[in-house]
Amino acid sequence: MGENGRSSDPLTLPKTELVESESVPEKSSLATAPTLAVQFFLIPLAVVGVVVLVYGGFRTLVTTERTPEEFLNDIQTGGRERRWPAAYELSRLLADPEIESQYPSLGASIVKAFAESEGDDPRVRRYLALAVGQLKALPSNAVGELIDGLEDPDSETSISVIWALASVGDELVVPAIEAMYASTDAGVRKMAVYALGVLPSGDSPRVLLSALDDEVSDVQWNAAVALARHGREDGLKVLSRMLNRDYVERTVNRTGSIDATLDPVSEVMVSGLQAVAVLKAEGLRVPVAELSRDDVNLRVREVAIRTLEAFNAQD
Repeated sequence: MGENGRSSDPLTLPKTELVESESVPEKSSLATAPTLAVQFFLIPLAVVGVVVLVYGGFRTLVTTERTPEEFLNDIQTGGRERRWPAAYELSRLLADPEIESQYPSLGASIVKAFAESEGDDPRVRRYLALAVGQLKALPSNAVGELIDGLEDPDSETSISVIWALASVGDELVVPAIEAMYASTDAGVRKMAVYALGVLPSGDSPRVLLSALDDEVSDVQWNAAVALARHGREDGLKVLSRMLNRDYVERTVNRTGSIDATLDPVSEVMVSGLQAVAVLKAEGLRVPVAELSRDDVNLRVREVAIRTLEAFNAQD
């Protein structure tokens, strides 16, 4: 557990995201936010979409040159189409590590604004949750307010809140996150599984084990990767399927992309390879070697070669 109770990640593998059948026209500086503590997890586009939502003409209403206090004032007193862009910009500002030191009361004000946003425009609430998750100096009531936000009727808000709780890294939130896996919304389940991979698992990661049999394939994939991060091989069968290009191509919807250069099939395979490398799963050496020689995607071949190097390092 790192500073301020946040989870530190011992892994050094690259990040990856999973795209689904949704189109986002532009990628913002927050696009990587859900993967800050994750390294190689598959993040559903429903999550990424919340973070990278582009609001076209509304962007002219706010600029990143304004102060956090001005954005907070817009959130509290502005009109409907001024408040949520202000919340978005405020969450962007927090990517600057100097912001909190320049504005010592900012964290408390953001948590207060999040608490008061219940029943408000869901977009305001989503971005405020993302802002809370990025705070370095976390107010004492922040975790409690986020846990209360898990029950928000808007599923995308719940997804943002789960991400924020995972970013905070407090192991006391694990039971609340586990309960979210019971959601009928696949995006909520995906993010819950992601969060349980980031947070301490204890001796019995029962939800992650159950998620290996989820009806949604990328929930299974996230569960297998999460278990690997915790050093568990329970998801090896799922990881094996993630290394099978034919299987992944039949499973992944390729109609949308947040980045024209992103190949969602290959990104799934890369995530599987990275998890296999962490486990040094010798039983999968043969398919890894085949990918290193024959896969059509250069990035997959490169990661497969690094995975073989991880195997060899233990010999």
